[in-house]
Amino acid sequence: MTLLYTILAFGAMIFIHELGHYKVARWFRVGIEKFSIGFGKPIKEWKRDGVIWRIGWIPLGGYVKMRGENPDAPDKDAADSFFRLAWWKKALIGFSGPFANLLLGLMLFILSFILPVHIQDQYPVISRAEGAWTQVFAPGDSILSVNGRPVQGFSEFLESLLETQQSTVTFRRTSETKTARISATDVDSLLNSVYPIADTRVGEVVPKTAAYHAKLQPGDRITAVDSVAVADWYAMREVIVNAPRDNVLLTIERDGTSFTKSLKLESSLNTGGSRAIGIMQYQPVRYDRRFNVFEAIKLGAYNTANFIAMNYQMLGKLLRSPAELRKSVGGPVMIATMSQQIGQRGFGSLLIFFGGISLMLMIMNLLPIPILDGGLILFSIIEGIIRRPIPLKVQSVLQSIGFVILMGLMILALYSDVTSEIMRFMNR
Repeated sequence: MTLLYTILAFGAMIFIHELGHYKVARWFRVGIEKFSIGFGKPIKEWKRDGVIWRIGWIPLGGYVKMRGENPDAPDKDAADSFFRLAWWKKALIGFSGPFANLLLGLMLFILSFILPVHIQDQYPVISRAEGAWTQVFAPGDSILSVNGRPVQGFSEFLESLLETQQSTVTFRRTSETKTARISATDVDSLLNSVYPIADTRVGEVVPKTAAYHAKLQPGDRITAVDSVAVADWYAMREVIVNAPRDNVLLTIERDGTSFTKSLKLESSLNTGGSRAIGIMQYQPVRYDRRFNVFEAIKLGAYNTANFIAMNYQMLGKLLRSPAELRKSVGGPVMIATMSQQIGQRGFGSLLIFFGGISLMLMIMNLLPIPILDGGLILFSIIEGIIRRPIPLKVQSVLQSIGFVILMGLMILALYSDVTSEIMRFMNR
């Protein structure tokens, strides 16, 4: 069912993207010849209001064919030709598709916060404290409340500290109840020095990583790394990160059976350059958070802006480290795998995932690559500067280069997906 949702959601994102182009082009009185969702031969095709509407067999995108869009078209000088538009109108038509994806992503983010948000968290019990915080907390301390409000998880405890300048934290140490005053400005220090209890169970397996290829599963418990027994997540991570070789031997318990797996340590931009195997903590605490409409709008807008900023930062890092590209791109197989994992967290999490994909469509389409919307916008701005269209031959050459780049990225993403699945299949 989650896979069906993913296919339908991706189709809806493409439709809304192209609808953005269609509406703004119509607004500027440009003639529309064809509106297509998907490429290749049509599954279904019909004509309405002079426009051919079609659904293609290859669901990897779509397009709106405007009259006079091709500079060498015989009807480029028609009254409703795209070619005759002012440069800024062309740029707005190019921007309208990505902008539609931005609005869709923002709306899905907001809607996800209007619905009950399913939280996964660690128990609010201290595993260890470091530095000055050893004077406040000790291993085994159990956080009871912040400013009189009970807390269910460790993340909720941290978030509660940010709500006021000074907070009173009540916690239990053995049979004694204690309190501590903590300032909101100290939360960053606390976050880096106080750790909740976290066992060595696997919460999630990240697709296209060593753990994924080795077929580790959520719920697996890692009992040793390179024959060194590990009691909690932090000890396990320390041994893995500081392993003397590029491989680690994990001893794993699953359904009462113990076995070993050798995993290759890998570093990438996603891990900040640190070596990792691709697993996430198991978080045993489950609870729901509810927000009113105004809070949902604020959180949706903040997370949308943060998502866009983080992905542009990642693009900047990829430009500086192009060798990391293969590890960072993902195609339809990766999207399907991730959607199935995220769908298990609830419908709200799936909305955030789909909203993120919509925002990624915006980001990718705005890249200044000829054949993409960003290329059209760039051509239009140059036209505005030089006060004439870019020569046809130059446009043709640049669009051919853009097509090769785009096809290369698509092939790389598909190749990365396929090789990842083959590696997982061959791992017995």
